Amino acid sequence: MAEAKTYKNFIDGEWVESSSHRTFENRNPADRGEVIGIFQDSVEADVEAAVEAARKAYRRWRLVPAPKRAEYLFRLGEILLKRKEEYAREMTREMGKPLKEARGDVQEAIDVCYHIAGEGRRLHGTTTPSELPNKACFTTRAPIGACGLITPWNFPMAIPSWKLIPALVCGNTVVLKPATDAPLSAYHLVKVCQEIGMPRGVVNFVTGGGAGVGAPLARHPGVSLISFTGSSETGREVNVACAETYKRCALEMGGKNALIVMDDARLELAIDGALWGAFATTGQRCTATSRIIVHKKVYKEFVDRLVERAAALKVGDGLDESVDVGPLVNEAQLKRVMEYVQIGRDEGADPVLGGVRLTKSEYGRGFFFPPTVFTGVTPTMRLAREEIFGPVVSILQADGLENALEIANDTVYGLSSAIYTQDVNRAFAAMRDLDAGITYINSSTIGAETHLPFGGVKRTGNGHREGAAHTAIEIFSEWKTIYVDFSGKLQKAQIDNN
Repeated sequence: MAEAKTYKNFIDGEWVESSSHRTFENRNPADRGEVIGIFQDSVEADVEAAVEAARKAYRRWRLVPAPKRAEYLFRLGEILLKRKEEYAREMTREMGKPLKEARGDVQEAIDVCYHIAGEGRRLHGTTTPSELPNKACFTTRAPIGACGLITPWNFPMAIPSWKLIPALVCGNTVVLKPATDAPLSAYHLVKVCQEIGMPRGVVNFVTGGGAGVGAPLARHPGVSLISFTGSSETGREVNVACAETYKRCALEMGGKNALIVMDDARLELAIDGALWGAFATTGQRCTATSRIIVHKKVYKEFVDRLVERAAALKVGDGLDESVDVGPLVNEAQLKRVMEYVQIGRDEGADPVLGGVRLTKSEYGRGFFFPPTVFTGVTPTMRLAREEIFGPVVSILQADGLENALEIANDTVYGLSSAIYTQDVNRAFAAMRDLDAGITYINSSTIGAETHLPFGGVKRTGNGHREGAAHTAIEIFSEWKTIYVDFSGKLQKAQIDNN
C-alpha cells in the first residue's frame, strides 16, 4: 500500500505544519488498516496565527463588492462539480457512508455554492419613510468579521459549505476546523478555494481536536462569530465560551427524531421512509429517524414488514455500489451503539433485529454494526430519549394522533419530525403541533434541501437556521440602520414630530 500523504494547515495563503510538530492519522472505518491521510494535530498557537491572518484579510475582503465575492463562489461550485466523483470516493474512504450518499454530500456543497452565490447581487436591505421631512431612512447588511467554523464528520463537505459560503459572500473571513474523523473532505473544499484565487487569509484551515483547536477558537477574542454543528453537550460548552467574549454563536446540535405512522398510512411508503431515515449514513445523522411511533391498529403489520425489509439491507464497505449501510465512523461510536443496545435490553425492550456487532471475516477490519430494531419500547426508556447516532431504531405504540404527538414531543430535542397519513386534517394538525424545526408529511425525517432553513428547537439549536439564503445570511451579517438628513438643520425624532 502506498505511503499515506501528509496534509498541512492552510494559514494566510500558505500550507504549513502545526507548531506542535504532531500529527494524527485519518483511517478508513471500513478497513482500519488503510490510512487515508496524515493531518496536523494543531494547538492554540496555530489557531492564533489563523485568526490573525483572517482578521488582517478581513480589512480588504469586506471592501470587495459582494457580486465580485460571489464570482469566486460560482467558480468554486464549478470545480466541485467536475471533481464530484473523486471527492465522493475519498469521502466514503474517510468516513464510511455509501458512495451514493457521498455523491449527494458533494452535490449539496455544489448546490450551496450556486444558491448562496446568488446573494452577491442581493443581500437586500430595506427602505422606509422617515417621520421627519427631508430625511431618508434605510438599512444595509454589514459583515461581522473573522468567523470560526466548527464542523462534524457525518457531512464533511456539505456542512462546511453551509457555513463557509454564506460567510464569504457576506464579506467575512473564516477559520475552518473540521472534525478529526473526516478532515480530508474539508481539505478538498479549502484547496479549491486556493485554486480559484481566493485572496490570502480569507479562508484558513486548521486541523486537530476540540481541546487543541475548537476550544481556543471559541474563546479567541479576535473571532466575531462561531458557527458550530455537533452534539448538544459540546454545543453548550461552545455557547459558554462564546459568551465570555460576547461573540455571536450559531448552534446546530442533536436530535431524537420521531416518525409517526397512522392507521391510514400507506404502509409500504412509510416503511420506505423509516428504512431510509433510520439506516442511511448508518444512522449517523442529526435528523435520523430514531423513534417510530406507530398506531396500535397497524403496529404488528408495520413491525413485521419493517423487520423483513431491514434484514435485507446489505452492510459493507461503502465503495461497493450495492451496499446500503456502511460502517460506524470509529471505535468510540461503535462502543456507544453497543452500550445503548445493552441499555435497551436491560430496560426490557426487545431487539427483534440485529443488536450484535458484525465480526465475520468481511467485517473484521471495520466498525460494522447491523440495522437494529427494538420493539416494546416505552417513552420513558433511555433508548427512546437519548441520542444514539447509530443504526438503532425504537418502535413505540400510540393510541391515536394526540397520543402520537405527545410521545413525539416528549424529548429535549426538536430537529426533525415526520408523519405518514392520508388524512389532510391529521397532517395539518401535525404540522402545527410537532415541536420541531422541520416536519415532513409522507416522507422520512431526513432529506433536507439546501434552499430551505435547517435547524431545530429546544436543545437542538439556539434559534439560527442554516441552509436557505435568507436565514444563513442572517447568521453571517449585521444589520446597519442609516439615516440621511438633507434638511440642513438639526431635526429631533419624536420631539420635533409632536
